[in-house]
Amino acid sequence: SLASTAITCFTRGLDLRKETEDVLCPANCPLWQFYVFGDGVYASLSSICGAAIHRGVITNAGGAVRVQTLPGQENYPAVNANGIQSQVLARWASSFSVTRTKNTALEAVGRSVSTARPSTGKRPKKPLDKKAGNKDCKADIAFLIDGSYNIGQRRFNLQKNFVGKVAVMLGIGTEGPHVGVVQASEHPKIEFYLKNFTAAKEVLFAIKELGFRGGNSNTGKALKHTAQKFFSLENGARKGIPKIIVVFLDGWPSDDIEEAGIVAREFGVNVFIVSVAKPTTEELGMVQDIGFVDKAVCRNNGFFSYQMPSWFGTTKYVKPLVQKLCSHEQMLCSKTCYNSVNIGFLIDGSSSVGDSNFRLVLEFISNVAKAFEISDIGSKIAAVQFTYDQRTEFSFTDYTTKEKVLSAIRNIRYMSGGTATGDAISFTTRNVFGPMKDGPNKNFLVVLTDGQSYDDVRGPAAAAQKAGITVFSVGVAWAPLDDLKDMASEPRESHTFFTREFTGLEQMVPDIIRGICKDFLDSKQ
Repeated sequence: SLASTAITCFTRGLDLRKETEDVLCPANCPLWQFYVFGDGVYASLSSICGAAIHRGVITNAGGAVRVQTLPGQENYPAVNANGIQSQVLARWASSFSVTRTKNTALEAVGRSVSTARPSTGKRPKKPLDKKAGNKDCKADIAFLIDGSYNIGQRRFNLQKNFVGKVAVMLGIGTEGPHVGVVQASEHPKIEFYLKNFTAAKEVLFAIKELGFRGGNSNTGKALKHTAQKFFSLENGARKGIPKIIVVFLDGWPSDDIEEAGIVAREFGVNVFIVSVAKPTTEELGMVQDIGFVDKAVCRNNGFFSYQMPSWFGTTKYVKPLVQKLCSHEQMLCSKTCYNSVNIGFLIDGSSSVGDSNFRLVLEFISNVAKAFEISDIGSKIAAVQFTYDQRTEFSFTDYTTKEKVLSAIRNIRYMSGGTATGDAISFTTRNVFGPMKDGPNKNFLVVLTDGQSYDDVRGPAAAAQKAGITVFSVGVAWAPLDDLKDMASEPRESHTFFTREFTGLEQMVPDIIRGICKDFLDSKQ
C-alpha cells in the first residue's frame, strides 16, 4: 500500500491534506490528553491517533491507520470507548473516519468504498438535496428593491426579473441561502421575510406578484428599517450566518443614506449597493451626497458596490453578483466570534511557574489572540498578571491592532511571588471588564494558573459570571481540578482545561478558540 506518514499523538484530521491518507501513530500517547469528538465519524478537530484508539483500530502501542476525509455534520456524539471519552460537538465543517490499513491494493479499494460513507443507515436521495439548496452559500439576504417613481413601472418589472434570476442562481434551500424582499419608496414595505419561503420556485412566484408602489426613493429610510427589523430570529434569521442587504438603486436616493449605513454596520449587516443608471452630469446637482455609495456599503473597498449600465441585458451580471454574495469570508461586517469578543487573560506570575514556563504561557496567549480580528471596532485583548498582587499589563483600549497586542504580550515581564487567584479575578472584573460592560462585544476571561490559590476563587468567579463574563480556566501542573472547575463557566467540563506540563498548552489553543466561538454563537442572535 501507499507509504505511511508518521504523525504525532496530537495530529488532527484537519492537519492532513489528502482525501485518503495512511498514517503511523506513535506508541504510548497519553490517553487523558486526547481530544476526540464523535464516534465512528469524528470531527476533523479530533486527534487522529486518539480517534483510532477510540475506534479500536489500534491500541496504545500505536500502528498504521487509514484516514478517510468525510463531509462535516451536526451533533457529533460523546462515547466512552477503549479508555477514551470522546466529546460532543454541535457542528464542524469536516470529518474523518479511521480504519485498519490493508496491504493488498484490492482490499484497500474495497475498504475505502465501504468507509467513505458514514453508515447512518439512511442515504438521502438526490431530490432532497435540491430542497437543501446550495450549502456552500449560507447567507440570509434581503433584496431592497427600488419602488420609487425614479424607476417607473416598466423598469420596476425588469428589476424584478433580475432579482428573480439572482435568487434562482443563489440556490435557495433549507440548508442554503434564504432571501426576503423589501420595497423602498416613500415608506419601506417588507414584502416577504426570510422564513416565508425556502424554495426558489416559491420565491420566484412571490417576486412576480410584487406590486409597484411609487413615491420618493427614500433608500436611507428603507435601509435603516431593514437593518433594524428584518433580521430578527422571529422573522427567520439564523444564528451565525452572514446577514446581507442588497440595495438596488435606480439613479440616486432622495434621502440621506450615510446614517443608515452606520446602523447596518452596528447590527452586523453587510450592505451591497447595486446602482443602475448612474446620475448623469446634469443630474448630479440634484444628488444630496455624491459619495452616497461609499457611505452606505459595508466597506468602501470596491467589493460591496456593483454597477449596471441599465436594466436591459442584465443576464451577464447575475453570476458575478451571486459569487460576491456567496463569498462568506469577504463579509467583513458580519458579527462573528472573531471580531466581536473581548478576551482578558489572567496570568499566574507565581514563583512556581519559573521563567521558561512563563514564556510558554505568553506564547499560548499570543496563539489564542492571533486568531481574532483585533481593531477599534473589532475584538479586543487585555492581560493582567497576578501573584498576591495584580498588575494590569494592558487594558482593552490600550492596543487596537493585532501587531501591537502581540508585541505587548511578548514584553510582559515575569513577576514571581505568591498565588491569590480569587483577588485577581475580582480585580480584573472590576478594573478591566468594568469599563467595557455596555459595549457590543461579548466578554471572556481566560484564567491560567499552575497551583493552589491561597484565597477563595468560587465567590469572585461567580461574581465575574454574574457580570456577564464567560470564564475559561486553564490549569497546569499542580493546579487543583476543584479550583479549576469552581472558576469555570457552565457547562464546566467544556470550560475547564488541564495539562500536566506547560508544553501541553500549545495543544489547547484550538480548543479554547473553538470554545469562545461556541459560546459566542450560543449567546448571540
